Amino acid sequence: MDCNVASTVEPAISVALMGYGYAGRTIHAPLITACKGLALRAVYSSQPEKVCADYPEMAVASTLEAIWKDPLIQIVVIATPNETHASLASQALLAGKHVVIDKPFAVSEQEGMALVELAHAKQKLLSVFHNRRWDADFLTIRSVIASKKLGEIKYCEIHFDRYRPQVKQRWRESDAPGAGLWYDLGPHLVDQAIQLFGVPQAVLGDFAKQREGAEGVDYFHVILKYSDKRIILHGSNLVVAESPRFILHGTQGSYIKYGLDTQEGMLLSGKGPSDPDWGLDMNEGTLFIPIEGSFQEVKWPNKRGDYGQYYALLYHAILGQGPIPVPAEEALQVIQVLEAALRCSGN
Repeated sequence: MDCNVASTVEPAISVALMGYGYAGRTIHAPLITACKGLALRAVYSSQPEKVCADYPEMAVASTLEAIWKDPLIQIVVIATPNETHASLASQALLAGKHVVIDKPFAVSEQEGMALVELAHAKQKLLSVFHNRRWDADFLTIRSVIASKKLGEIKYCEIHFDRYRPQVKQRWRESDAPGAGLWYDLGPHLVDQAIQLFGVPQAVLGDFAKQREGAEGVDYFHVILKYSDKRIILHGSNLVVAESPRFILHGTQGSYIKYGLDTQEGMLLSGKGPSDPDWGLDMNEGTLFIPIEGSFQEVKWPNKRGDYGQYYALLYHAILGQGPIPVPAEEALQVIQVLEAALRCSGN
């Protein structure tokens, strides 16, 4: 259906959004529309009333063919349930579109490799939306490590804990392929760990379904093993007390950071990249530096986060003016670690 589509001058690069659930509606649509040089031309959704409520002049496609056959659409952004990512991405690439897939970009290494090969064959850009590379806390962690204030990092914990005791009837919490907390939040933490420390030499995972009625994994504790360090990735839906977001221990000090990046919450409240407080995190982490048998606590200023950078970089990459943000080959490494942790678990 069309929601009174207005006649306008076509933008330089038109985008189609597949899916208008939480990720599509709350995150992708606002970021795409805020990006100079990109324009959201169409949305493929089974809930056209929601799309029209937010974007009254938006074209809502009721069939995939309407997206594939539109010559003006150059980029397809896939924000559908995880187990549909590979099929939709493959169809989009075969239709000659550049493709962005919300994390995880596939539910298996085999699917991911096939997509990488197809993108190369079709000479199309294939990127994965690992937006938490632009979290304020992650950018700050990079600056802490680069400063060498902690010496050589030997241990790191990355947490994504929350309190959601009630199981909801939705695909993310089901036992479908690519569902559960490990495939929902795990990709964020694995990608951040790889960006900071490289691909691990070995992986050990522990997974559980702790809530009454849980169908999918709602707890994970994964150890990434390196020759000189250990990295812990932890997530749970039954954590009431605030746990640290990042813990770093090095040969010359430690760093602890509480609080989650604010951008997703701002998007939920209707704010976006144009807001003056966008990406600001006022909850600074603390350095602990040893001094004469004790330690000194030093606040470390936070960097400013900006999810909008992903789409800005994407725009320039398509124009041939810069590298692809999060190329699929890097996202494939994330899938490999996700699968390795499951294979090496005692569950």
